[in-house]
Amino acid sequence: MKDMTNLPHLWRTCLAAIKKEVVPALGCTEPISLAFAAAVAASYLQKPIEKIEAKVSANLMKNGMGVTVPGTETTGLIIAAAVGALGGNPDAKLEVLKNITSEQVAAAKQMLADNKVTISVADVTKPLYAEATLFNGADYVKVAIADDHTNVILIEQNHKVLFAATINTNLHATKTEYSLAGITAADIYDFAMSAPLSLIDFIEEAATMNENLSALGMSGKYGMKIGATINSNIKVGMMENGLLTQILMRTAAASDARMGGATLPAMTNSGSGNQGIAATMPVVVVAQHLKVSRERLVRALVLSHMMAIYIHDRLPKLSAFCAVTSASMGAAAGMSYLLKPDFSTVSMAISNMIGDVSGMICDGASNSCAMKVSTSAGSAFKAVLMALEGIRVSGTEGIVAEELDSSINNLGKLACQGMAQTDAQILQIMLDKMPSYT
Repeated sequence: MKDMTNLPHLWRTCLAAIKKEVVPALGCTEPISLAFAAAVAASYLQKPIEKIEAKVSANLMKNGMGVTVPGTETTGLIIAAAVGALGGNPDAKLEVLKNITSEQVAAAKQMLADNKVTISVADVTKPLYAEATLFNGADYVKVAIADDHTNVILIEQNHKVLFAATINTNLHATKTEYSLAGITAADIYDFAMSAPLSLIDFIEEAATMNENLSALGMSGKYGMKIGATINSNIKVGMMENGLLTQILMRTAAASDARMGGATLPAMTNSGSGNQGIAATMPVVVVAQHLKVSRERLVRALVLSHMMAIYIHDRLPKLSAFCAVTSASMGAAAGMSYLLKPDFSTVSMAISNMIGDVSGMICDGASNSCAMKVSTSAGSAFKAVLMALEGIRVSGTEGIVAEELDSSINNLGKLACQGMAQTDAQILQIMLDKMPSYT
């Protein structure tokens, strides 16, 4: 990152936030978090792995049950732990599985077949927690991760603690920590409009990376095949090939590929590939439709991703709230800027979305996430069209307030407090369907 010492505080904060929250990841970040823990443990064990015991938080269990792990054609957390231990590269962080081989995958599947890998729900209060313990005879290494997908909080080897995080320590500490306290949605807009292009043009990598996923998803070989299904219906005249259809199709296709186990990385937002896709692809599609300049695209993407981070900052790390909706609120901001560059329109568009899809639940990461991604993208574009006409959900309706930041705060209260019981019920329903995970 460029030296930020002399930059305005707002710019420094936003750049630090984007650098931390918008990063590449290969595969769904919850199973990948467990794979990363297993890979770190393997790097310390340095012996053939005979057994793996994994424990995860209830929320991470929920988000890892039904998603395909890249390169394995297999779903679930157990395969993530096994292949992470046998072939993961801990230095690659969220791309820990990018270099796994077919031989390592086969060995991991054999461990599963031999019942040498177990997983259970950890007795922890943290929503994001993953623990992997690898054994060779009486020797073992335990690695635990919490709060962030690659945040190692414990390394223990043969009853000796090698590393234990405190409030102020982190095994992989960086200089990109940030606080959004005191910053408003209007500040985010000002940053995206005023920061020098040379400081923010790195965000183009999000467009490149997620467009590549979208193109792969259009092949119809991955996940729910939503993008490919829409495309085939365009060809037979069942759907018009308009801008909304392109947004739905190309955004869903990227999620199809990502959730279906494609071995291409996604550019994430706030720890989620689907959130990164949701914040990127609708903006890219509209920018290409309008044939805007590179600078307009960059500023729209920065606005989208930073607004998504700003909203997600008020949400739990993992919860019953489907955060592709909040990421799509970022996309609504980005699309609004491309069509009518003023904060009032951006504010109306986000308010419209808060009045529309705030109640969408997260019932775990799976192929069907692509449906929620496309639904949220459609809501975002509808919200923008209404805002362009000066129409918005008013402050007298539901959780929406007259002032945007108050609406966002209300959204956070709903997710943090109002959906706690919903989250527990969702997990119980899922565990009842899959007793082998209990």
